[in-house]
Formats: sequence, structure tokens, C-alpha cells
Amino acid sequence: MISLPPVVRVYLYTAPCDMRQGFDRLKALAEAGVGVDPRGGHLFVYCSRRRDRMKILYWDRDGWALWSKRLEAGTYAFPFGAAGGREITSGELGALLSGLDLASVKQRKRYVEPLQRSA
Repeated sequence: MISLPPVVRVYLYTAPCDMRQGFDRLKALAEAGVGVDPRGGHLFVYCSRRRDRMKILYWDRDGWALWSKRLEAGTYAFPFGAAGGREITSGELGALLSGLDLASVKQRKRYVEPLQRSA
């Protein structure tokens, strides 16, 4: 299980990516495709067309960090769609990296604190 601070969000880039892309191109995809400032400390997840490679880009206080993984066998159940972004939880990211299909996993009911209204 991946444990991230609550302020860190995880965004999937939902179109297949060329895994030869480096920091600058992936950062541009985060800005244009996901529509979120990539320097906010959030994770941006990209997957190859064959679904056997994944990269995670994030800003680490003083520079870009890139985590990469290539599967020796099998594929990720990455939910491809139109180019853009989709937010997931850190638990869903852990499940995705472990080989689980997010479409077939059912989330059980949990308590959600109601939003505080300003006076």
C-alpha cells in the first residue's frame, strides 16, 4: 500500500504516452492535459500504449523526479480514454501498480466529513 500525505493528489494522464518522453514533455502533458500546476507536489501517472510501462512524475521541492517501471510479463489495467486527466486516490494507485483493475474493484462506503460553510 502506498501512503501519501492527504495534500498529495494523484492524476492519471488518460491517453497512451510515448515512454521515451522525459521531464519536460511529461510536465507539459500535466499542464495542458490534466490542467493542474505540476509544481504543486502532486503525482502525475503516465502509461505506454502496450500498458507494460508506467512513469510517475512529481516536483520534489527543488527539482523534477521521475519514477519508472517496466513489467517483465503482463500489463497494467490502465484506464485509457480521451487525452486528459483523472484523479485517483493513493490506494487506487497502489492497486493499479499491483495489477488490479480499477474498473472491477468496488469501493466500500466510508465516512466523508461534510464541508464547513463560511459565515
